[in-house]
Amino acid sequence: MHQPHYLPWLGLLDKIDRCDLFIVLDHVQFERKGWQHRNYVASKNGPLLLTVPVIQRSRDERIMDKSINNDSDWREKHRRTLVEHCYRSAPFHGDFGEAFADVYTTEWKNLVDLSLTTTRFVLDAFDIATPVMRSSELGEFPGQKSELLAQISTKVGATTMLSGDGAKGYVDPAVFEHHGVAVEWQNFNHPEYHQANRHNRAFLPRMAALDLLFNAGPEGMELVRAARSCGAGA
Repeated sequence: MHQPHYLPWLGLLDKIDRCDLFIVLDHVQFERKGWQHRNYVASKNGPLLLTVPVIQRSRDERIMDKSINNDSDWREKHRRTLVEHCYRSAPFHGDFGEAFADVYTTEWKNLVDLSLTTTRFVLDAFDIATPVMRSSELGEFPGQKSELLAQISTKVGATTMLSGDGAKGYVDPAVFEHHGVAVEWQNFNHPEYHQANRHNRAFLPRMAALDLLFNAGPEGMELVRAARSCGAGA
């Protein structure tokens, strides 16, 4: 389970690839200035942060209800940055650049729809066939934090939840155990690969997964899986 991300990074793809079912947590609170509406891509000069502008209504607004602010031409900015500037010289630009540019021909209204479209694009490109569901489709859940995640796990009949290492501070395995669900830690190891536009500069990790796709193509996911086998929790 994870909140939807715009231009998801490799750690999220690794989690989805390792699961039998991925739940998009779209009914929880939107995190301001978080990864739900922005991410980094690699340029020759360093990381570039691409942010989707959103309309601020309430601090309690759910991700599924978050609207995009289309007053500015952010779509053309993101398209040009990705397709014409950052990855034009990448080996697989010709295979995927034009197809991904089509994402920006739609005037998106809801953030979650855009986020899921960018996620599904890279999942399809890397041939990751894990089923994806939205938590908002599963009904109402009264719990919070670990209790909420455990309730969702039980709802879909899960016996194990795969959790990112960053959640160790708030995911309580005892709560999951009470529901008959085990917790497995992801222990993600980031692979290194050739970034064409970096011109022998230092490798930039934690970029959007598109970075791996444009530089290494569909087989790039094997680099992620190979790095996974080096982790203690693999």
